[in-house]
Amino acid sequence: MNLLIDMGNTRLKWAIESNLDIVPGKPIDNAKINRSALIQLWRDMASPNQLAISCVGTSQLFDLVVVTVNEIWPRITVIRVLSKAQGFGVINAYREPEKLGVDRWLSLIAGYDRYRKALCIVGCGTAITLDRVDASGRHLGGLISPGLRLMKEALALNTENLGLNEIPYPFGLATFTDAAIYNGVLSAACGFIEHALKSQPDAPQLLLTGGDAETISAHLSMPAIIDPDLVFRGLSLTLRKQS
Repeated sequence: MNLLIDMGNTRLKWAIESNLDIVPGKPIDNAKINRSALIQLWRDMASPNQLAISCVGTSQLFDLVVVTVNEIWPRITVIRVLSKAQGFGVINAYREPEKLGVDRWLSLIAGYDRYRKALCIVGCGTAITLDRVDASGRHLGGLISPGLRLMKEALALNTENLGLNEIPYPFGLATFTDAAIYNGVLSAACGFIEHALKSQPDAPQLLLTGGDAETISAHLSMPAIIDPDLVFRGLSLTLRKQS
């Protein structure tokens, strides 16, 4: 049994992996992470053999998680996964490969390993990330945009008399402000993805992951596969290579 941890900009996601089966646990907001919360989260779990961890958040939170994990399970092997120039059939397009977000790299290697075809992989989280990989595994580069919540927060912080509302509304033209914001940012996200795909000649398979994947997918004009565990699958791949 292995523990997989994906530390994002907003939340820590984790899962248990055993014999290639991945069972996600309950995420925890970064703002709520402390030693006591992590111990409570994992104290009743049997000791994992290995921990594979990816982190795009702060180094302070990463250090806290690693110290606490070693306190709970002193014999666990901790492996921090970083982006590479190539691996698992994928060639990284970045001139400085380590600067590609590790969550994007893990999605690339997991997506290509699973589907073995030209892909457009979209991470629908705090940021919306879009990466292309061709049928041979060559990463063609990517795009980054604010995610749904970040777009709403930008409006709330920089515009008078607008609050932050998480209520979903029917999609379409709105007759009151909260619904107009909800549908405006959702339209922006869908337009971002659809515009990027229009310029691609090889008709890649669209693959969505991340917390807002289902919300965005429901309003796209093209079919998409939703794979919520893509980053975890990438972490699991790296552990298989270690063994």
